[in-house]
Amino acid sequence: MRHNGPISAEQWFDSLFSAKAARDGRIVRRQLSDVDRYVGRDRLAHELSRRGYHAVENAGQIVIFCNQEPVRRIL
Repeated sequence: MRHNGPISAEQWFDSLFSAKAARDGRIVRRQLSDVDRYVGRDRLAHELSRRGYHAVENAGQIVIFCNQEPVRRIL
């Protein structure tokens, strides 16, 4: 995401959920440092819950499942 100046949390969410993968109900991935910088983990959790989405965290990344399907860990 590239902007000429500071962005608001709303702009960050707009960018995240307007990605083609998000619009198509697939997954998007973001660095936790970006989440912390732009919106914070609590606000992200609230927005994901509001949308009925799930997310997992691993190695400094968050993977967001942009659909309401159950997530099943296979290993």
